[in-house]
Amino acid sequence: MDLISTCENECLIKEELATLYEIALLVSNNIDLENSLQKALKVLKTRLSLHKCVIYTLEDKTLEVFSSIDFNKLQENLAKYKIGEGATGLAAKNKEPVIVENVHTDLIFLNKSGNKDTNTVSYIAVPMLINDKVIGVLGVSLVKSTQIGFDDTVSILTIVSSLFAQAIHSYKMIESEREKLKDLKLYYKMEWDAKVHNFGDIVGESPKMQDVYKVIEKIASTNVTVLVRGETGTGKELIAAAIHKRSQRANEPFVKINCAAITETLLESELFGHEKGAFTDAKEMRKGRFELADKGTLFLDEIGDISLNLQVKLLRVLQEREFERVGGSKTIKVNVRLVAATNRNLEQMVEEGKFREDLYYRLNVIPINLPPLRARGDDIKLLVNFFLETAIKNHKREVIITPQAMEALSAYPWPGNIRELQNTIERIVLMGTPEGITDDEMSLLLPALKRG
Repeated sequence: MDLISTCENECLIKEELATLYEIALLVSNNIDLENSLQKALKVLKTRLSLHKCVIYTLEDKTLEVFSSIDFNKLQENLAKYKIGEGATGLAAKNKEPVIVENVHTDLIFLNKSGNKDTNTVSYIAVPMLINDKVIGVLGVSLVKSTQIGFDDTVSILTIVSSLFAQAIHSYKMIESEREKLKDLKLYYKMEWDAKVHNFGDIVGESPKMQDVYKVIEKIASTNVTVLVRGETGTGKELIAAAIHKRSQRANEPFVKINCAAITETLLESELFGHEKGAFTDAKEMRKGRFELADKGTLFLDEIGDISLNLQVKLLRVLQEREFERVGGSKTIKVNVRLVAATNRNLEQMVEEGKFREDLYYRLNVIPINLPPLRARGDDIKLLVNFFLETAIKNHKREVIITPQAMEALSAYPWPGNIRELQNTIERIVLMGTPEGITDDEMSLLLPALKRG
């Protein structure tokens, strides 16, 4: 008889070890922890003949469902416990397992999920601890029939809860670091610190650019809204950056967004942020650009491309300095200096009803008109030399611009402005030789150039 009992105990121990090993392997995958926990809960449920398994994590002093294989979404939303509330909350408060032998008669079992399953008889809540700090609770329901005690089950659940705690803690640490990298406020601050924008970066000495510099010097230290206007590729972002650098907000974030590059739905989320669950892919709360730019400067490029619906919301932020995230009701106040830019004729758009007149006047407090490259005279030569030096350094190639090539570059109308010039110089460095670039090569680079 003793031999039989010994064999049964050994088999039980082996089965328990196999269960723990399988669960440990599953939860070690932090890349897809949600899926791994689901699989681990299924293993736990099957091996221990459990009825339901739920993992709660502590979120702002409240235990909320982190993973479950038996609750629907409604039940997950309902099943929230404060510390000390019900069996689940008591396990967190006392840092020790809580056993409810009969959930139908014991008032300590609150059943907040609203589950009406009569099969469940017993419930065990085991705290998940990291360095003696509660991060959550593992809750399981049992169909107790012939089971006399709970000691063996509690022992295994205690080990499993420790595995879950380590996995979830590591996952949240990784996600926290990932969010810091995603946090555009930090990103733009780092990006800004890595670059020193000054008038030296805005290459140009022509009279028209001198007029631009004078306006920047006058208004940079104020909080006035600025509208930078000019053709595509004229360097509107550099102007916005120069304004920020000379303002009292220089040590705060410089956040930028191209309104034309994002769909209306996504643009609203990008500007104002969204709450968790606001839409299908909104798995986490995310701050918008206005929130990230708080105390700093927000540069809205291609402002003329935003929809009338978003224009209303943008107008409110400019007037009231407040907004709500998509899917949220909490009003967020911000202190942001706005610099907008466009290559569109906003006055015509106002007449056509495509751009709100009240928003236009809010944006056009201080206009800065950037001249096209073709109107900047000898600035073209300065820009050619600037981009040439940069490209030679980047590609480690020796190329010269002959007088004939410089003449051709100066005569070209540059419909794409500075951006087109920069790309052209890049190609010259890649195609040219130390002796210079040939007329045929120049013709290929500048097909619109009329040669005499």
